Parts: sequence; structure tokens; C-alpha cells
Amino acid sequence: MSAPLITILDDEAGVRQVLSDALEEAGFQTMGFGRATEFEAALRRVTPDVCLVDLSLPDKDGLTLVHRLALELGAAVIIISGRAQVQDRVTGLELGADDYITKPFDPAEVVARVRARLRKDRAQPLNSSNTAKFNGWTAHFDRYVLEDQHGDETTFSHAEGEVLRLFLDSPKRLINRAQMQETLGGAAGESFDRAMDVRISRLRTKLQEDPKNPRLIKTIYGAGYIFLGDVSWV
Repeated sequence: MSAPLITILDDEAGVRQVLSDALEEAGFQTMGFGRATEFEAALRRVTPDVCLVDLSLPDKDGLTLVHRLALELGAAVIIISGRAQVQDRVTGLELGADDYITKPFDPAEVVARVRARLRKDRAQPLNSSNTAKFNGWTAHFDRYVLEDQHGDETTFSHAEGEVLRLFLDSPKRLINRAQMQETLGGAAGESFDRAMDVRISRLRTKLQEDPKNPRLIKTIYGAGYIFLGDVSWV
């Protein structure tokens, strides 16, 4: 089995070299790119396991690229950026990124985050089907699409799909933050909690939930979440 491929998109050659050295020493293959156009051209030839993406790119907006990677390609995306503001983190997660690391960073931490991401991706889901029906909705995990009872479709990101699948695999059971962190990967703490809050909020919006009284994804304050739908896998 070939080593996982990690792509690095950053306009600073020094950053690319540091990341490449650390990841290759850890046993990964890497490809580095200084411009978004070069990276997008390479995606027609290769399929990375994880994409490391800087937001400050010379030729394209990094957030727009993250959104495309997450929604159109279903790629695992970790943002590495000098933008440390909370709003930048929130926006990146809302657009579908799986994790957010701020510069300056410890290369060992990046390697650890990549490993955690790959462990989670390789974990077998409780149900191997890619389609689930619940309360008038159909979730197509092979296409990252939610379909309502009228056939109208709404896309969801790779990261949002992971949370939705976790709920659909364990309906009417309490799922606490520790279980979510163990299943979904990522570093525990405020950053992980914020990422989950963002993804659950976006899922509720796409499921047309009343934010003040959601019917499907209920928050049990101080305990976790519970999904109240009736789920059938097809």
C-alpha cells in the first residue's frame, strides 16, 4: 500500500519545505504548490488524502478554494493560516474545512493532526450504505447531497457529512463531546467544540430546523446531542 499523499498549498517556499520535511519523515508522500492554479491543475492527475491549504494565496481566495474542495471533491481539508482571528476560524469551518491551524505552528502538531484525520477516514462506519432516509429527507453520502421530499437538493461538506453520519448511525442515542472527538478525530478542546457547533448549526439550517426548537438534532445541555429521527439505510 502506498503512503498517503498530502498536498501543501502555501505561497511561502520555506513553509512548504518545513511541512514537506516533517510529513515525509513521518512516512507520508507530499506535493507542494505555491499557487492555487497549479494545485487545481494537479488535482486532475492526483487524489490527495489530505489537503493543507493556506488562506493567503497570490492568485485566488483561499476560502473560496476550501469551499470548492470540501463540497465538490469531498476532500479532507486542513487550513494552515496566519489569520488567527476567531471569525476566520469560524468562516473556514463553515465553508467545510476539517481543521484549522494557525501560524506559527509546530510541524509535529501538523503531522499529528494529519494522522488523526487519516485514522478517522479509515475507520469503518457502522453502516456501509451511502444512502439514508429520515423524516422526509434522503442523505446521499456518495454525492454529499441532502434531498428533500420534493426532490430538491442541498449540498453538504465533507466535514458536515461526518457529523450527520455519526447521528444517523446512532439515532435516539445521546452522543457526548468525548464520543464525537473520539469518532471524528481532531484535537480536543475549545477549537474542536467550536467546529462541532458550527457544523451542527449548518446541518440544522440545511434540514430547515427551527434554531430555537429543532426537531431532529437536539442539544442536551451539559451532556451532548441526540438525533430524534427515524432512520433507514438503503
